[in-house]
Amino acid sequence: MKFHDDGAPARFFHPDLPEHPFLLQEGDDRWHTAAHRWGAGFAITDRGSGRWRGPGRVTGSLTLEVTRSAGERLLETYTWTNDSDRPLTIGSLAISLPIRDVYDSAADSLTRACHAHVWTGGAWSWVLAQPMSGRGPVLGTIVRSGALWAYSIESRGSHTSSNVRGHLMVHVTDHARNPSAFGGQLALVLEPGGSHVLELETGFHASVAEFLEATRPPVAVGSLVAEVGTPLLVGSQEIVSDTHGVKYVDIAGGSRTAVLFHQPRRELVERRIGRILADHRPLERAEPDRHAFLPYDNATGLTQTANGWGDWTDGAERLAMPTLLQQARLRGWGPQEEIDSALHGWARFARHRLVSPDGTVHRGSDFPERVPRLYNFPWMAHFFADQYRLYGEAADLELAARILERAYALGAENHLLIGLPEAVRLVTSLRGDTALTEALQRHALHFAGLGTDLPSHEVNYEQSMVAPLVTLLASADPTPSTQAALERAVRWLRAFGGPQPHVRLRDIGIRHWDGFWFGRHRHYGDVFPHYWSVLTAVALTQIGDAGTAEAIFRANLANFFADGTATCAFLMPSCVEGEPGHRSDPLANDQDWALTLWLRHSP
Repeated sequence: MKFHDDGAPARFFHPDLPEHPFLLQEGDDRWHTAAHRWGAGFAITDRGSGRWRGPGRVTGSLTLEVTRSAGERLLETYTWTNDSDRPLTIGSLAISLPIRDVYDSAADSLTRACHAHVWTGGAWSWVLAQPMSGRGPVLGTIVRSGALWAYSIESRGSHTSSNVRGHLMVHVTDHARNPSAFGGQLALVLEPGGSHVLELETGFHASVAEFLEATRPPVAVGSLVAEVGTPLLVGSQEIVSDTHGVKYVDIAGGSRTAVLFHQPRRELVERRIGRILADHRPLERAEPDRHAFLPYDNATGLTQTANGWGDWTDGAERLAMPTLLQQARLRGWGPQEEIDSALHGWARFARHRLVSPDGTVHRGSDFPERVPRLYNFPWMAHFFADQYRLYGEAADLELAARILERAYALGAENHLLIGLPEAVRLVTSLRGDTALTEALQRHALHFAGLGTDLPSHEVNYEQSMVAPLVTLLASADPTPSTQAALERAVRWLRAFGGPQPHVRLRDIGIRHWDGFWFGRHRHYGDVFPHYWSVLTAVALTQIGDAGTAEAIFRANLANFFADGTATCAFLMPSCVEGEPGHRSDPLANDQDWALTLWLRHSP
């Protein structure tokens, strides 16, 4: 361990990872300063608020004492004392743990950055800093006395953008700013002369499994999701619900977790289709544009116009909606004639507004773009291939192939495009030719040779790069280089998902920017689950881990509601930059990919 002059930990060293600092570094990480060093924090009370950088007076009534003992483990005690003659109510109490969860580049991430897996479950709380490489020891902070009931994020906004998770703040309470977050939390009341103590233990563990054992779990938490009416077992408690939604479960010893009960899959899909057909179409437009699908604001009842914002267009990720209709139609679910009409109408719209004759796919019908966005190509190709499967029009299959050929002509071999291997496999199986399969093999060999030097995409490094990498490598004809690269990429992918015993968190890949790009509130901050977390499930089905994949698919049903409405983003932290979180964004936008991909990759 290395310490700052004020006693705050500056860096954690492990001989197996000599280049890894584990913590944000002042100077190197330019937005990180002494204000957010390890152990800094803030308090909000009924008699004033204040921040601290070390021991001393926090407010006129509140003082902080910190003791640290460094050996094999760092042992810390934080003691807050009310030294006034009146009771003091503390509404928020936060401590900074500046884990280096950043994406400077793929190579830097895989050498010097961590995924911060946060579990603020009361007395059983911990933070796991897992190297993004998925190799070597992990650094864990465990609550040994006291409790943590929330976490928030600071330094998160347009100034840090998508490649920075921000400063992690763990909370004894965040009642003052968001009292209902994480199932509800109480203010802390200190009587005159009274104190509150939080003890933390931080150190290295050989593996995630060893770390979890060291947290001393008070109960065993198995499955976290079930259909309504089906019991779940949390320790010795049998939990059951007849309503769709997330349920909080109190655990003996002063802890809490959350599970999900969901409607049967067909019922949920059919209700969602009803909302898509009723809410998401701009019927005020002329032909063929009236057949598009748009984001929908559940709060106002209005469709969301693009307003020059690429993630609100009538193309791109909005393909989740027509593709979900296709998956339902292939199973005979939902109103067949209405789905047929909607799909034929959307195909006409796409041919006229979203796809050029040479196969170039555009982001939206009236969205200006300097260069085509390659992400959109495999989604459109898969749509037209499934149109061919449904209705047998040869022109649809030829268009699907032309789109994929155009994607490769524009440089797809240098990109990890979501859904490209699946689209290529489908189109080649329907056409019976090998040209696209050969391109896919070259594509896989190219990325197998890159090692950690993955090119940056819309984010420098992210779960939705690594999951398609796994799928790409698993789809290729095996060679020694692709097999070695696949094993490495699977390790990288699994590291994005943490082991927290909470349905929104367990094995759900960290994504900390999607609320800003896709939601109406435009908040950065952790989104759990985000629908692209199912890309991990898709990849795991390729390597035979069907159990974890199924749990991830089903956890994403937390973003769908009993009446078929949905949210594109659930902002997990209690606050982000002081704005309340732990809530669903009102916009239903792109979340239907979670259902589309579940149906595509399961019986």
